Amino acid sequence: MKRSGNHFQIEHLVEAVLNSGSPYATASPDMRSLAEEVRSFDCGNLRAVVLGGGTGLSTVVGGNSQLADWPSHPNVGLKQLFPCLDVVVCTTDDGRSTGKLLKHLPMIGIGDLRKLCLSMILPDNIEKEYGIDGPQRRALLRLIHRVFNHRFPEGSADCRPVRDPLLVAPRSLRDACPRPLASLLRRLGTFLTPGGDGPTITPGGHCLGNMLLTAAVFRENGARFDRPPSMAVLRAGIDCIARAIGAQPGRLHPATATPGQLVFRYVNGVEVHGQSKSSTARRGFPVERVYAEFHALPAAHADVIRAVRAADLIILAPGSLYTSSIPVLQLPGLAGAIRDNRSALKILAANFWIEEGETDITRTDRRRGFRVSELVDAYDRNVPGGCSGLFDYVLSANLEHIPGSVLRNYALEGKRPIYLDRQHVEEAGVQPVEATIFSVEHLKSAGFIHHDPKKFTLAVRTLLFANRHGGRPGRRKSAVVRVRKNDPRGCNLSKQLLCDYWSAFNTALARKDFRPAHLRDSMLDLAWENRDMRLEHLAFFTGARIVSADKWNRSVEWDNVLGYYDPRDRYLKFHRQLLDDPERLKGNMLIALGESLLGRYIEKRSWIAPAGGDNWGSRCFEIQLLPPRRRACFLNPQQLHDYLVLARMVPHPRDASTYRITLNHNDGFLPPGLLFGLMYAWYLDNSYGPIMEIEMSILHLQEDMLIPHQEQEHRRKKALVDFFRREVFGFPAQAGR
Repeated sequence: MKRSGNHFQIEHLVEAVLNSGSPYATASPDMRSLAEEVRSFDCGNLRAVVLGGGTGLSTVVGGNSQLADWPSHPNVGLKQLFPCLDVVVCTTDDGRSTGKLLKHLPMIGIGDLRKLCLSMILPDNIEKEYGIDGPQRRALLRLIHRVFNHRFPEGSADCRPVRDPLLVAPRSLRDACPRPLASLLRRLGTFLTPGGDGPTITPGGHCLGNMLLTAAVFRENGARFDRPPSMAVLRAGIDCIARAIGAQPGRLHPATATPGQLVFRYVNGVEVHGQSKSSTARRGFPVERVYAEFHALPAAHADVIRAVRAADLIILAPGSLYTSSIPVLQLPGLAGAIRDNRSALKILAANFWIEEGETDITRTDRRRGFRVSELVDAYDRNVPGGCSGLFDYVLSANLEHIPGSVLRNYALEGKRPIYLDRQHVEEAGVQPVEATIFSVEHLKSAGFIHHDPKKFTLAVRTLLFANRHGGRPGRRKSAVVRVRKNDPRGCNLSKQLLCDYWSAFNTALARKDFRPAHLRDSMLDLAWENRDMRLEHLAFFTGARIVSADKWNRSVEWDNVLGYYDPRDRYLKFHRQLLDDPERLKGNMLIALGESLLGRYIEKRSWIAPAGGDNWGSRCFEIQLLPPRRRACFLNPQQLHDYLVLARMVPHPRDASTYRITLNHNDGFLPPGLLFGLMYAWYLDNSYGPIMEIEMSILHLQEDMLIPHQEQEHRRKKALVDFFRREVFGFPAQAGR
């Protein structure tokens, strides 16, 4: 290999290895010869650790096991190159089937572990375990794939396919199932059905594999459901499944056994819980920080720390930046163990495409998505101790061979590439390697692009070869990183399990009067989707009712919102037409619930003409507050005063109970109650508060770009967000949070 400046021409070698025999093979004879050496380079005695979550992790480990054609090509990925491969999986997922399980059981997010159980299958292990080969082994692999990926339709209550999971596969595949495996699957399925030893889990919306893995874990837990399973129990349950389906036991590790959930802090000051809604709430602002709140002090298992310290190769897999990758590195001790291993080669695998809600907006330029250097910067801002010592290389996609028509089609779907900005990546102390790590053939046949596990593994093999032959990038000599105990890039504690949160809201709403009754289910779903709602937020309304059009007497002078809180009878009231639009109903539920937090606080409201004769058409809106002892309000007197001032109400200089606002001509404004409801909905989920997005649009601008009047309004809106974060939703006012 030849030097260019201070770096080896590793990219040329990687491309020569990847494209050997393809139309893009343009390497010199010497480079082709070197590429052959790489292909025969033995990695069998090397120890590898790969960390992350989601589809990206499972794809590079052993292929995307959710794809229909995966059983035809199971021998791919890092598992084929490294007999000693440890996989560390993020456990803070809360969506779809996993979220449904978290509502009822004290457990970690398990969906990504199920994906990895499949992707880590080695067909030779199936042969050894059951003594079958050839067509029967291939049929069994298809059966396992079908069973563990089967998803029940929403609303399904038929437990027969849970009690006998083989029923979800055709007869031709069932006949290939060895009796021990069939017996295990039926025992696990029965565990979660009526008459079993576990809780009854209605199958609607669930992935059958998630249910079977959950049953395996809680059976190992002695059928105890009053506390989260320990790491030993989790590993025993995972190994039970792994051994049964042909994956290597002892190699798949939950990042932590402690249940937790993610918290996102956006640059506009909004701070909210929940991974699953990060891509749906349409915040319109970049993420400033992400961290996890755990039920107890989390810890990576000692086996994981030992594996990381002994590894010859450490890879952070491609995946969702803020919801899969960064949370793993925030676990106490894990990033430090990676830094302490100074002999391992460390690779950050960059994503191909921006991801809505995570990497679609940058902090530096809110008009575009991330560049590769900004991925590196996100780790630096969010991982305790920064990104020093975590990566030697960043491996990203070479987009040169992607047709413009394909990029255009992706752009029409809102997907844009994450481009490599080489100079900035190098300035961050990481060596960029751009390579064709996707399948050009698959692109031609299917029209879409994803990581190709074979090519990714070849690229990794090439970097290891170069490293062993003196091609490691120069590392900056730096002082030992000492992480402060209260480093804001770490984890927080929350004593409440998600299943306890769900149970508490379920119980509280059961005591209220909902007409029709299904409004209660809608509000319970809202509470789960927006877990920043506090139980105390339910204290100020009695129930909820639908009001027919002929009885709707809500004034439209100030708004056309179709849901509100009535302080006279303490009911949330909704227009009949909302029943035909469930999403709009949810938004109006949040608005009305927010209004209920102000509750009954006004003694009198009125329009008055300002003193002084000719007022040029101006008018004054005045409210007089009830005495504190007669109020039914979530806010204490000081909080209420602070809020009213933020809502542009001016306190009377001599009467502490009176507040006014003067409006000129036909100027409008948002009354305090409506503003509170709209802010409540907007804060929780921007998609439910489009009216407020217009009101808060000034926050999209940099304060130093504004004229003085606009600066004042910018600061007021920012203070309003801060007020809701601290006083309404209870986030502490911490620096860096």
